[in-house]
Amino acid sequence: MSQQTTPVVIEPEQLEQLEQDNLLIVDMSNLANYSRHHIPGAVRLECSSILAHRRPVMGLLPSNLQLSEVLSDIGMTEESWVVACDEEGGGKASRFLWTLDVIGHRKFSLLNGGMRAWLAENRPVNDEPVSPPAGDYTARRQEEHVINREQLLQCLNDPDIALVDARSPAEFRGDDVRAARGGHIPGAVNLDWVKLMDPARNMRLRPENELREMFEALSITPDKTIVVYCQTHHRSSLTYIVLKSLGYPSIKGYAGAWSEWGNDSGTPVSTG
Repeated sequence: MSQQTTPVVIEPEQLEQLEQDNLLIVDMSNLANYSRHHIPGAVRLECSSILAHRRPVMGLLPSNLQLSEVLSDIGMTEESWVVACDEEGGGKASRFLWTLDVIGHRKFSLLNGGMRAWLAENRPVNDEPVSPPAGDYTARRQEEHVINREQLLQCLNDPDIALVDARSPAEFRGDDVRAARGGHIPGAVNLDWVKLMDPARNMRLRPENELREMFEALSITPDKTIVVYCQTHHRSSLTYIVLKSLGYPSIKGYAGAWSEWGNDSGTPVSTG
């Protein structure tokens, strides 16, 4: 298994100075924003292209074939250092990077603050679309960073497993219902993904010491296997990348998330 060889989170000022042949900047922003302004050389990737749906379950992983085609289309190779960004705080970019982690591609980084920080600090932009030469990437899904419903059901009472629900407190309590049932997976703790971001620093992640304190206050400690989820493993992908950046050794994403769990009458639910 290859190890992470690049920083999990990279600062805008670092990216602006990078000059590397294998650098691939991937912008997950919506088309309108990308067309107005993007980092010079950045290719656009539509977030829906890396998702699969089985309604009402959303946000599943697509097939290896689909991922191979999508990654090849953006010019990605085995040697690419992928830096991902978006316009919304890192959810879409992090979902992409989690997907790369799942297929064993470890050379990736999240742009801290994404396009919000890049634009606010008047860094260089371009409005010309980028069409990269096609790559030849073969995606091979691995199970190290994935957990499914059946596996989760079997480990709900395992003290070595910690569940982090990245949704809003209202969703967690069951007041905001976005599936057949509201509430949360029993034993989960709630850490709304927006709390990881610092609005005073152009939506960068909060400083490392603050992030560690937030997790440890909820008994989310590195000695456990951490499972993150939200509604479709979009918001919780940022939680995943943050935990990875903090050096947590065992993290898994539940892709079906609440869209699966909350719509399955056979799964236990807690409220309040």
